Amino acid sequence: MNNQRAIITVVGKDTIGIIAKVCTYLADSGINILDISQTIVQDFFNMMMIVDFSKTDKEFDQIADELDVVGANTGVQIKCQLEDIFDKMHRI
Repeated sequence: MNNQRAIITVVGKDTIGIIAKVCTYLADSGINILDISQTIVQDFFNMMMIVDFSKTDKEFDQIADELDVVGANTGVQIKCQLEDIFDKMHRI
């Protein structure tokens, strides 16, 4: 298990700059994007990222809280889960 990776999901009405705002926060925080997927379905934006936060000075809870604020300021909902927890929740 790798507790230095997280799954970030971003969902909401599509607007200009969503990806830029999320990626700017991550870069400014020293968080590396390992994988990213995004789609737009009938004006609704959906993005999923796998990130590595092993090089940031921030605690996971702080990252999740700050991403909540980024989402609120952008008009989308951003959720951040540790990869280990995400895997356990979605295992059949």
